Amino acid sequence: MNDELRERVEREAEKHALLNAVKHESDADVGAIMGPLMGDNPEFREHGDEIPGIAGGVIGRVNDLDYEEKRARLEDLAPEELAEIEAEDEADEHDLPELPNADEYDDIRMRCAPNPNGPWHVGHARMPAVIGTYRERYDGWFCVRFDDTDPETKRPDLEAYDAILEDLDYLGFEPDEVYRASDRLETYYDHARELIEMGGAYTCSCSGEEFSELKNAGEPCPHRDKDVETVLEEFEDMIDGAYSSGKMVLRVKTDIEHKNPALRDWVAFRMIDTPHPREEASEYRCWPMLDFQSGVDDHLLGMTHIIRGIDLQDSAKRQQFVYDYFGWEYPEVVHWGHVQLDDYDVKMSTSTISELINQGDLDGWDDPRAPTLKSLRRRGIRGEAIVDSMVELGTSTSDVDLALSAIYSNNRELIDDETDRRFFVREGTELPLSGSPPAEANPQLHPNHEERGVREIPSGDAVLLEPGDIPAAEDRIWLKGLGCFEYTGDSLAYTGDDIDVVREGDVDVIHWVPAIESVPVRLRTIDGDVTGRAEPGVGALEADELVQFERVGFARIDRHENDDGTKTTVAYYTHP
Repeated sequence: MNDELRERVEREAEKHALLNAVKHESDADVGAIMGPLMGDNPEFREHGDEIPGIAGGVIGRVNDLDYEEKRARLEDLAPEELAEIEAEDEADEHDLPELPNADEYDDIRMRCAPNPNGPWHVGHARMPAVIGTYRERYDGWFCVRFDDTDPETKRPDLEAYDAILEDLDYLGFEPDEVYRASDRLETYYDHARELIEMGGAYTCSCSGEEFSELKNAGEPCPHRDKDVETVLEEFEDMIDGAYSSGKMVLRVKTDIEHKNPALRDWVAFRMIDTPHPREEASEYRCWPMLDFQSGVDDHLLGMTHIIRGIDLQDSAKRQQFVYDYFGWEYPEVVHWGHVQLDDYDVKMSTSTISELINQGDLDGWDDPRAPTLKSLRRRGIRGEAIVDSMVELGTSTSDVDLALSAIYSNNRELIDDETDRRFFVREGTELPLSGSPPAEANPQLHPNHEERGVREIPSGDAVLLEPGDIPAAEDRIWLKGLGCFEYTGDSLAYTGDDIDVVREGDVDVIHWVPAIESVPVRLRTIDGDVTGRAEPGVGALEADELVQFERVGFARIDRHENDDGTKTTVAYYTHP
């Protein structure tokens, strides 16, 4: 690469580093700028092997500046791009649109209505993130209502009630109230009785197949014109458990010729023989369907706005029939598409994750391979980072893709400044040292916080390097904090060269650990466990402490365990 091209690369790298740093109000990240840098300058691609080294040096100089200095330098280099960033910041003050007709309500009231069949996976975080953000914006109210009225098909998990509330707390929200629908059956029965007395519901003993044929043909069920007294009597028998599962239902009388067959005389209550796992609800056998239960609760609890998936549009239409009978005003509804997350091998499904845990394929809900909030929490990802990523998705009716990299980027901004650096070598290769190198390395705990001090890493007689970092014979490398070495083919010989060889771009900076005094580490990742060794100080870190393993990524120290008399540090990989 000639000098003219190198100067241009440095100039463009500086611009993109400043754009990245100013936009995120943090240090620039080489991984984040390489895509835009190469995309804007396709002629750089033939020098792709050299660009990261040059960019790395530029980024180091940019990160030495404080925020105001970075902004002033960017204003000199790229004033139009700076203006665009600041305009975006103003536009992004609220990532979520205004709630429909919000100004018509004195108090915005919303609900998060989970099915407690297990702890939350990552996709579940979208609802509380958005509802909680709206509550803060409008100084409103929201509740958690466990819609647990299906003790058979979507059978509740007794541990999930508290687990979900713990997940909500992790995301940074506390509900104003918590309800369990299984505590409210008598309320649903009372409203069903009222509906029957209005002539708005009837008991039906048709089989599912028989009614389906009638419904699809637009023909009324033969039980549709029963007198109110008979319907009330049979409904009381349902409540008393006189019928077995599948033998009797209560249907809401709608329009049997409605253009949408799914809305024709839908089921409001059915019989279930399987007892509810909650002792307080275990005696009940007559259970409301979700559309009836949720519709009644949304009115009684004063919901002003409901957010639900676009696939549930028919729910609002079914419930509207009940609201019309009672003369209630239906809440405002926002429909959105599904969140899709493709970064995991494990499907984002509560039932799938539960099955894998029961089979022993996953260690638990917080296994790093599981796409759950408990897993992200154990990996050291802040709930705030997840909330920000979910809110950034907005409320589009289209299905949206959420990349884990978006959560990682938000989390990096939260933890980078406070997280000390350490060395960790994966599957290391041992190389002896020669040439009288320093006996100890003292790299800083954090490159931007000299006041935090340094680490004390003995060099010993040999070091461990990652296999990909071993240079070709006669090439030099810089062992970070220790100095410059030339690989002889048999050992790393200390050369005594100063840091200028790195600044000139001729020598790569490599992390390392001492071969003898390093500590074993088992790093648990989304792709499985990785073993290696870390600098000695890692063995003394407290559980729950975050570190950044240089050139590897962030990790959360989970525990120190003894295996056959050897103390091993177990850490959970957070992200790059």
